[in-house]
Amino acid sequence: MIKKAVIPAAGYGTRSLPITKVIPKEMFPIGGRPAIHYVVEEAVESGIEEILIIISRTKNLIMDYFDHSLELEAFLERANKTHLLEKTKLPNVHIQYVRQSHAKGLGDAISLAKPFTGKESFAVMLPDDLFIPHQKPALQELIDVYNSHQANVLAVKEVESKLLKDYGVIDAQLRSKGLYEIKDIVEKPTSSPPSKLAVTGRYVFTSKIYEALNQLTPGSGGELQLTDAIKAMLSEENYFAVESSATRFDVGKEEEYLRLCGLLKER
Repeated sequence: MIKKAVIPAAGYGTRSLPITKVIPKEMFPIGGRPAIHYVVEEAVESGIEEILIIISRTKNLIMDYFDHSLELEAFLERANKTHLLEKTKLPNVHIQYVRQSHAKGLGDAISLAKPFTGKESFAVMLPDDLFIPHQKPALQELIDVYNSHQANVLAVKEVESKLLKDYGVIDAQLRSKGLYEIKDIVEKPTSSPPSKLAVTGRYVFTSKIYEALNQLTPGSGGELQLTDAIKAMLSEENYFAVESSATRFDVGKEEEYLRLCGLLKER
């Protein structure tokens, strides 16, 4: 069973500058709530009981949001506005934090979670990617595959060829509808991508991923790339990919963020 999730949220948010100089992209408002709230809700709805959020020293707003504001709650009671307390309700899950002191990449960030996850398999949820489910939460789809195969699982989406250079892209064999067995993975291919299936922000890993993370050397962009660790483990462990049925939005892309805001506002 997957009961722990890791949310890496220590990045600079360079795609959304200049606003990310002062507001973390994870805190961008969507329907009156910050983006990361929906990621945590997805985790809870998928059966996650403990979450580790990896932050930097400039991301204290995230910690503040998931803390109780006793002063606000007392004010609402004094002002006879207790009906607003429902709006301050937080997802029912235990959250811990650890700081990534240097921006050395996603692989480095996830390696910091080892004391939290130990020898357990665990989920990783990138807060840039929000999934609006049609049936079940995107993470739950991955956990279902993990429960069936006891193997690592990645979420993927088919994207346009011109966009593949921005993603990790898999070479995979179709096992059943929407389920693939991964044979290879390439980080941000500039030419000849192995497929149109791009990795999209949801993962389930066994604890063996840490062995590969510990041996990483800087890759694309001079950072420690999670994709390189996955590639190194393909000869030792099975990796599957799930083409999620949920609709994915990239909060770091302005047009997708605005579409998502409009969609949730209508609900």
